[in-house]
Amino acid sequence: MIGHFSVVSAAMLARRIDQFITYLRVERGASDHTIRAYHSDLGQLGDYLCEDHDMSDPDPAEITLRHLRGFIAGRFEDDTSASLARKISTLRSFWNFLVKKRWVDQNPPSLLSTPKVHQPLQNFLGVDEVIHLLEGHRSDDILGIRDMAIWEVGYGAGLRVSELVGLDVGDVDFDEGWVRTLGKGNKERQVPLGKKSCQGLNRYLARRHELVTEHTPAGALFLTVRGRRLSTRSVRRRLKQHLKRADLDTSITPHGLRHSYATHLLGSGADLRGIQELLGHRDLSTTQRYTHVSIDRLMEVYDAAHPRALRRRSDAPTPRRLSDSDSDSASDTDG
Repeated sequence: MIGHFSVVSAAMLARRIDQFITYLRVERGASDHTIRAYHSDLGQLGDYLCEDHDMSDPDPAEITLRHLRGFIAGRFEDDTSASLARKISTLRSFWNFLVKKRWVDQNPPSLLSTPKVHQPLQNFLGVDEVIHLLEGHRSDDILGIRDMAIWEVGYGAGLRVSELVGLDVGDVDFDEGWVRTLGKGNKERQVPLGKKSCQGLNRYLARRHELVTEHTPAGALFLTVRGRRLSTRSVRRRLKQHLKRADLDTSITPHGLRHSYATHLLGSGADLRGIQELLGHRDLSTTQRYTHVSIDRLMEVYDAAHPRALRRRSDAPTPRRLSDSDSDSASDTDG
């Protein structure tokens, strides 16, 4: 018995990790990518405890802050600050789960310091570059038609790549012009779909049957040549190929299309709160990382809206030079 908690059994850490992963998948609706990352981080912790502290699958209640600091310190040479920050986040989430279940009464990861993470701005395409990608390299090949439909929807609706590959045919309403998608945490939202996106999808759907096989999941929208649901990795690879063919920046990812969507909306005067809803962000601070506004656009907004900028600078009267008496008067009223 550990304190007032449950009796320690064999394979305790591995068991708790499995229970945590099940919780993430079932109750939190975490993505496969997130689950793999959490499982990998906690597996590395288990390996460290076994190799460096001779603790083969300990009870989590036996793991101290010293153990966790040693684990993180040992990763400094191999991991980036972003990776280390994620590992600390994994540890905190895991121990929060353990505390909630009353399997431990201490939360040592809460005392770990998170390294500062430099977040470079995600690359994005300009409006002309997007048009060049979407309209300058069309193909009559079924895979080319499929890919163009993916780029049209990815940019036209600002979807995450995981949302794109998860779409079913029934998620698109062509009459009303919107697409239904499941975002992070299985949160459903409906996003407007433009005319060009609908046209691209219709063109693909007219020939989608060419990719359908006996292995095709019911309703899956974007299919591989073998009739399977397209993977996020395949989408990234195909986009890189299309960008290279179009002589555009090949470092742009599918997420860069989503970033371009938000950037162009903001640049056209869209409200930041509205963009937040379209992107499916819980916090506005997340949306702000997707936005870039040129100084020209900022000046346009200032000139159009600020009370002290309504008159053009060319129309403003030239200020007269202060006389000595004016200067004295002004100095009297300063403060």
